[in-house]
Amino acid sequence: MRPDVHAFFDEDTFTVSYVVADAQSRACAVIDSVLDFDQAAGRTSRKSADAIIRFIAERDLRVDWVLETHVHADHLSAAPYIRQQTGGRLGIGSAVTEVQDAFVRVFNIAGDLPCDGRQFDHLFADGEPFRIGSLDATALHTPGHTPACSTYVIGDAAFVGDTLFMPDYGTARCDFPGGDPRQLYRSIQRIFALPPETRLFMCHDYKAPGRDDYRWETSVAEERASNVHIHDGVNEEEFIALRQSRDAKLSMPRLILPSVQVNIRAGHLPPAEANGQRYLKIPLDAF
Repeated sequence: MRPDVHAFFDEDTFTVSYVVADAQSRACAVIDSVLDFDQAAGRTSRKSADAIIRFIAERDLRVDWVLETHVHADHLSAAPYIRQQTGGRLGIGSAVTEVQDAFVRVFNIAGDLPCDGRQFDHLFADGEPFRIGSLDATALHTPGHTPACSTYVIGDAAFVGDTLFMPDYGTARCDFPGGDPRQLYRSIQRIFALPPETRLFMCHDYKAPGRDDYRWETSVAEERASNVHIHDGVNEEEFIALRQSRDAKLSMPRLILPSVQVNIRAGHLPPAEANGQRYLKIPLDAF
C-alpha cells in the first residue's frame, strides 16, 4: 500500500518531519517532529509543531503513532507536545536505553533519568510489525549513526532517519557515543535489500555542493546506483575508511548538548528546580 506522505521542513535545523497518513482510515503517524529552540535566549517555541497539528486537524486525521527514528543530536523533539495535543503513542527503537546509559553519565543526571526507556510509550523490537490504520508497518533497527536508530517501513515508503542522506550527500556520521561505521554499512545494506521502488524519506538535507534546492525523497534504486558514499560496489572496509576519515574532520552539531539531554527524555524538558525554573546543562570539555 502507498501511504500519503506530507513533509514539513525546518530550515533552522535542516530537519524534515513527516505526517504519514492512511487515506482509507484517516489514521496517521508523525515522524521526527521539531521543538523550536533559540539557543542564545534559551527559549523554546512550538511554531513547527503547531503547523503539523493544524495540518492534522484540517484533514481530520487520527494520530496513531508519534515516532522517533533515533535520539536526535541536532534538534529538540516536540513529540510529547504533539502527543498531548493529538493523542497517539510515542515510539522509538528499543536500543534507546543504550543511548540513555551513555549520556546520563555525560550530563550527570542518572538520579532523575532511569535508563530503561520508560519515558516512551513503546520500544520497538527489531523487525516488529505495527499498523497505522490499514497500513502495514515494520520497525527495522538500523544502528551505526547511533545505537538506537530505526527505519520505519510503512507501505511502500521507508523513513530512514539520519542513516542515509540524498544520494549526492551520502551517509550519516558515526562518531557519536555508540556510533559504528561497520554497523552503519550493514544497516544500509538492510535498507538496500528493500524493493528497488521503495520510496526513501530522509530526516535531513543540507543541499549537496552544486544543488540549490532542498530534497528529502529518493528511492532504494537511486541510492544503490548513485549514493556518493555507499553505492553498489563499495565494500565494507572501503566504507569504514571513508566514514572514519570524514568523521575525524567534523565539528559537533550546533545543538547537540541541549538536544540530546532533552531527547533521551523522549522530548520532555528537564524537571524544574526549587525555584521553578528548568535548566539545561553544558558539560565542559566532554567532547
